Amino acid sequence: MSVINMIEIENVTKIYTMGSVEVPALAGVSLSIARGEIVAIMGASGSGKSTLMNILGCLDVPTSGTYILDGEDIGATSDSRLAEIRNRKIGFVFQTYNLLPRISALNNVELALMYGNHRNRRRTAQEALERVGLGDRMSHKPTELSGGQQQRVGIARALVKSPDILLADEPTGNLDSRSGEEIMQILEQLHSEGISVIIVTHEADIAARAERIITMRDGLIVSDNARLMTSEMTVQRQ
Repeated sequence: MSVINMIEIENVTKIYTMGSVEVPALAGVSLSIARGEIVAIMGASGSGKSTLMNILGCLDVPTSGTYILDGEDIGATSDSRLAEIRNRKIGFVFQTYNLLPRISALNNVELALMYGNHRNRRRTAQEALERVGLGDRMSHKPTELSGGQQQRVGIARALVKSPDILLADEPTGNLDSRSGEEIMQILEQLHSEGISVIIVTHEADIAARAERIITMRDGLIVSDNARLMTSEMTVQRQ
């Protein structure tokens, strides 16, 4: 059976204008990511990896080129549709967690369901926290949690909307090795359940856990190496 692509971008460029100066961030990137694949994107600061992540997450739009997400041409969509796609299809995990410090872990996760017609928000948030091993920490505020636990709250917040894609920006960058390993095990489990996982990282050992390592330099993909091919990549996830 043929690979089912979740993401297809072709000759994507991104140019930022700063006064009279144009700064190219992406210089013509083409890439396909299969449904249910786990991919690492690496590159030095200024390589374009964060810009690519923002475009894949529909947080930004290309200057030129095409982006097809799950069969839909992102370049032809309205701002309201982009917001809907971000809310329903994509989950985000950040290096700095981005949690509200004065409310509980449960409330932080529940906030992700405030927009849209979500029923049983409290129960859905509870289930997400249980899924990442924080069933006994729901009432704790972020300041009462370790860095690894805070990142798990961040993952739970991303999961409550049942996304097809999880974008993780340096998810272990602020963690010690043990906590980082716990986070990677969670991301690998989510991948095994059929979620497409895209990890931006500068850590070679984290990237080595992915099926593919994409390396960027000067706004271009300079290498795209498959590391592990599994049967999960050749069948359409249900």
